[in-house]
Amino acid sequence: MTKDAAFRLGFAAIVLGAGLVPALASTETGFASMHNQARVGGKLCMTDHYHYGSGTGRTKALAQRSAIGSWQSFTDFEYGSAWARFSNAAAKRVSCSQSGGSYSCQVEARPCRR
Repeated sequence: MTKDAAFRLGFAAIVLGAGLVPALASTETGFASMHNQARVGGKLCMTDHYHYGSGTGRTKALAQRSAIGSWQSFTDFEYGSAWARFSNAAAKRVSCSQSGGSYSCQVEARPCRR
């Protein structure tokens, strides 16, 4: 193979690969199908799989926001943005504690999507 042909082949691979990026950034990864799911109201929820998040902050509200952000970030990474809204989750639990001048919160919930 000539240098020019190798360059063209490499360039084509980059262009085609770049075209796949939007597909990979879709709202669901496919890993969600590994877990049992059922309809809960108008949502599709995982029936037996929880995600967890933790966070800290100067106030309880900031610590809760941080913990929810942690939950959403990991859920988005694992299942995609369609599943990553804590407001859509089922069986939500939030617990917080205060130590010194800061708060620490933990959240858990089953991911759901509309």
